[in-house]
Amino acid sequence: MKKISLMYCLSLILCTVYAQNNIPGWLQNLTQGEVGNALKDALKVGATRASEKASARDGFYKNPLVFIPFPNEAKVVKEQLIKIGKKDRVDTFEKSLNRAAEDASRKAANIFIDAILKMTLQDAKNILIGGDSAATAYLRKTSTTPLYEAFLPIVQKSLESVGAAQQWKNITEMYNKIPLVKKVDTDLPAYTTRLAIKGIFIYMAQEEQKIRKNPNARTTPDMQKVFGAMDGKNNNSSNQ
Repeated sequence: MKKISLMYCLSLILCTVYAQNNIPGWLQNLTQGEVGNALKDALKVGATRASEKASARDGFYKNPLVFIPFPNEAKVVKEQLIKIGKKDRVDTFEKSLNRAAEDASRKAANIFIDAILKMTLQDAKNILIGGDSAATAYLRKTSTTPLYEAFLPIVQKSLESVGAAQQWKNITEMYNKIPLVKKVDTDLPAYTTRLAIKGIFIYMAQEEQKIRKNPNARTTPDMQKVFGAMDGKNNNSSNQ
């Protein structure tokens, strides 16, 4: 069976949306094709940009909003290493965590687009007339599990390839031998994967905000027309 195209899915959704009576006037003034194209383009552009930025070199490592630090439950291990002059080991280790997240983020765009294909009528309505983070909220709800499944083996392989996994094992085993300390038993790949996913959604939210707020981020005529109509609706609401 042929795979249904994204535009066809959105057209089916929007036919039903337009048949209902509770759609705001600003939306009724737009054609189904315009709204469908704008929604498709916005989601695809946002997801692609988020994936590209997160997966770029230093996309995690030099961005304080998404930087993955030494595991918090092992903070005392980090402190002891720095105290004995091993800060370089801490820095190298943290860099490896962030490099693993950057590697995994290359998979995000395709996973997001797959979630877009599975949108329901209610999902589409929520994104079209929802708040400033409606698209990100939809993708977070639908994509977190697939992202985790796709990211985890990449993160694990990346951590192993740079020696971070073995280094972590050595560090925690050494620390856990100290009498009376609380044992550290962090699953490093799982920890890194969870924070990588958190980071990709931060990037996605930023891209959604740009499209909703900044006309220059709307790269197609349909995006400009539909989101421009939303701008007018929001301006009218704020002036009342």
